[in-house]
Amino acid sequence: MKYIWTEDTGAGLHFWELANQHLFHGSFIVESKGSNQELLDAVRQLVPKEGDRYYLAFDIVYDNMDVVNKYLELRELVAVYPKQIVILDIICFEHIILSFSKLIEWTGTGKKDKIAMREVVLSAIEDHKIDIDRIVDRKTREYLVGFKRYSTERVIKAITYELTENDKWDVKGKRMGDCWYRNCCVSKNMKKTKCGLHERMSGENKIMKLLKDKESQRIEAVLYKGER
Repeated sequence: MKYIWTEDTGAGLHFWELANQHLFHGSFIVESKGSNQELLDAVRQLVPKEGDRYYLAFDIVYDNMDVVNKYLELRELVAVYPKQIVILDIICFEHIILSFSKLIEWTGTGKKDKIAMREVVLSAIEDHKIDIDRIVDRKTREYLVGFKRYSTERVIKAITYELTENDKWDVKGKRMGDCWYRNCCVSKNMKKTKCGLHERMSGENKIMKLLKDKESQRIEAVLYKGER
């Protein structure tokens, strides 16, 4: 059996379920462990059966020491079964969304300040963290300083949630918003729907665009190897 274990519960879990459905035709069993701690606890107890493979969607950010400590222990545990347990190279689910090349076009968001910050932040991410020294934009630096408990993951989530602040494009609920994976609706007033898509697309085409975008494909590459 092949498993994808994720620490996410809502839209992040739904993303992996959609990936399993549309990319891998249901060949994985997708399970949420509820949190990074519970995912770590599950791996502590895991003794894979012969032929089983586990892929771990564990959020990795190097400027959060609690996450770093859990990640270091997770690597030690995985090293015991290197051919059967693999940690996916992921920052967080929201980073996949924020990096999506069609995000601004599709959502139709008009938040120019956050659109600009998105570009600055994405270009400053290196080795699973935002390199603040690479940010010269004053507004972005002031925005980052405003976080009471700063971390790369919190910044990414905050900007992503603002740019998808619409029920149909939402990525912080129990599931991804309908517009990510359902057929486009017919609306006479596009301004009210806050949608940037000017031509109707099928749900299949939309979710595949996301799943085959650069960041998604980089992360999913190891899952394709597991298919062989």
